[in-house]
Amino acid sequence: MVVYGMQLPVQSQSAIYAEPWEAAAGAADLLAVARAAEDHGFDYLASCDHVAIPRRLAEAMSTVWYDPVATLSFLAAATERVRLLSHVAVVGLRHPLVTAKAYATLDHLSGGRLVLGVGAGHVQEEFEALGVDFARRGAVLDETMDALRAALGPEEYPEHLGERFAFKDLGQLPRPAQERVPLWVGGSSPAAVRRAALKGDGWLPQGDPRERLAAQIQKLLRLRAEAGIADPITVGAIAGPLYVGTPDWPVGRRTLSGRPEEIAASLRAYGEMGVHQIQVRFRSRSRAELIDQMAAFGTEVAPHL
Repeated sequence: MVVYGMQLPVQSQSAIYAEPWEAAAGAADLLAVARAAEDHGFDYLASCDHVAIPRRLAEAMSTVWYDPVATLSFLAAATERVRLLSHVAVVGLRHPLVTAKAYATLDHLSGGRLVLGVGAGHVQEEFEALGVDFARRGAVLDETMDALRAALGPEEYPEHLGERFAFKDLGQLPRPAQERVPLWVGGSSPAAVRRAALKGDGWLPQGDPRERLAAQIQKLLRLRAEAGIADPITVGAIAGPLYVGTPDWPVGRRTLSGRPEEIAASLRAYGEMGVHQIQVRFRSRSRAELIDQMAAFGTEVAPHL
């Protein structure tokens, strides 16, 4: 069965995907979207992570990037079922005990709804400002994931003895509500796919066109099998922009629109290649239109997936 989730609007406003109405939006809009996601069967809501954006990238990326722990915690109190995904947390920017404290608390308060999506990061100035080696960010992420496995586990006094991080006899309560917090790895580079295969509970591809995705999935599964890892892995995909119905405004030539059955038929191709969860994004001119699109997807498209 293929489930569907979405990146929250408002909390990140890159020029690549933000809609104009989001610039003046805020907490009330996030709450309304989160409640709509819960009402219409969305598996998760996702929030991005950047600490600070350099001026050279601000026009393209904007400087609007809400903190994911604060954002998801805020929405956890207004929802009961929908899962809460960091897509993705640049966990190498912070000591793993700091990350574990924040996300363990979020999982505890939300009743076990956290999915911790992690990625290596790409903004060099962020790393330099925080004193982290940008050139070694992949190796830092690898060890950080190992440390987080320990620090987000069931033990009050977790232990990790690594090259960069070492801790023991340091207690952290509360523990996560989940016995094992899912770690999903973001990225489509060879290093990211290998990291997902060897260390992840899930994979969040970034920008893989549909025609390349099947080969990437087969590579992921092959690497996992060769390493002798028998546990299942959740494979994700990011669909192109959607508009359920016939739009009466220009939604862009790459937007998939039309009858619900047509949209579902297109999205079913992901499941056929081994995808377990699809992240969807809707074109919209207002919060109301976005929620209408979410409702139409949940009631008219999803039953055909």
